[in-house]
Amino acid sequence: MPDQPISGNPPVSARALLSHRAFLFFLLSRSLSRFSSQIAAVAIGWQIYDLTGSAFDLGMVGLVQFLPTALLVFIAGHAADRYERKRVVQLCQLVEAATALYLGVITYLGLVSEVQIFVATFVLGIAGAFESPTTAALLPAIAPQGSLQRATAVSSGAAQVATITGPALGGFAYAVAPHLAYAVMVLFWIFGMILTGFIRPRPQAIAKDMAGADNIFAGVRFIRGNPAILGTISLDLFAVLFGGVTALLPIYARDILQTGPMGLGILRAAPAVGALLMTMVLTRHAISRHVGLRMFQAVIVFGVATIVFALSSWMWLSVLALAVLGAADTISVVIRFSLVQLATPDEMRGRVGAVNFLFINASNQLGQFESGVAAALFGAMPAAVLGGVCTVAVALLWMQLFPSLRQVERLE
Repeated sequence: MPDQPISGNPPVSARALLSHRAFLFFLLSRSLSRFSSQIAAVAIGWQIYDLTGSAFDLGMVGLVQFLPTALLVFIAGHAADRYERKRVVQLCQLVEAATALYLGVITYLGLVSEVQIFVATFVLGIAGAFESPTTAALLPAIAPQGSLQRATAVSSGAAQVATITGPALGGFAYAVAPHLAYAVMVLFWIFGMILTGFIRPRPQAIAKDMAGADNIFAGVRFIRGNPAILGTISLDLFAVLFGGVTALLPIYARDILQTGPMGLGILRAAPAVGALLMTMVLTRHAISRHVGLRMFQAVIVFGVATIVFALSSWMWLSVLALAVLGAADTISVVIRFSLVQLATPDEMRGRVGAVNFLFINASNQLGQFESGVAAALFGAMPAAVLGGVCTVAVALLWMQLFPSLRQVERLE
């Protein structure tokens, strides 16, 4: 039988959440997947830059990973609402482990090429296109009732721990031996797959008629009819599309800050450190008032921190700016996720989550492509400064375009 919700009012504490078996297994599995993904980002980014020395190719990594999302996202959302969600997640983790194993073997044998890395990245993108919206749809069926915001914050915090240690370990492992980084990825994805099998969610609501293309695109229609959700999702798309600097970190690490793979790992971990600290605050003090305004303020801080990082030539200041960036992003993520999930019926969470994931991936992976192209044309520093300025501008514009979102008072 599914684990029973923990009763109580007010919502359960973070400690009580961790005693809830289904949530604990979900937390561990998601963290291991995040751990592997972060190692992959460091290993693939450094390996591509080592092979080609091209900022454009770094941007191409993001584009290649985004393409499967653009092509498959609606099918993935339909699958999340049609099939048992934990089985979909397990299949994705198995594909990711197999892909990491392939990269590790060809790297160890000295047969790796740019084309092979791009193909493997594309496969990882396919798995991610199905895994992420399915995982997001699974959480509300696991979290104790009335505690979604706190469960989201705890889940985000656990993922940030993985995001902190993942890049650091990934950079260290890659510096020792590139294939070692891929071996660690394989182990963590396999362990994550096993833990996912132990999750016992509440019964999944499935719509009576799930056939036909019209049902596949139901998530788009739902979002278009809900201005608050549309504004929330599109804000993330454009703010992070312009403001993301992830693709430029190998350039900053090697050419501007003059550090190596371990330095790159520290830079990639810095946003997660800030995010983890902010998550610790949010698990104790949930945002209870002015949530819409707080989200916009967080995005503005994100943009300003991006500008500071872009102009920095000191490692300590760069790490600090990235940490502030991560803290601000966490506030935005927790509010955005809670708003979308609470406003969406369970039988549509997969399809709505798929559209949300498309926007997130467009902002992250397509943003990496945009950053790489801009850096190739104008240089890394001007590209990053421009991105931060655009992020602030988007937040200010969205406050005017979606006044109802700015006026959201509470998460209910």
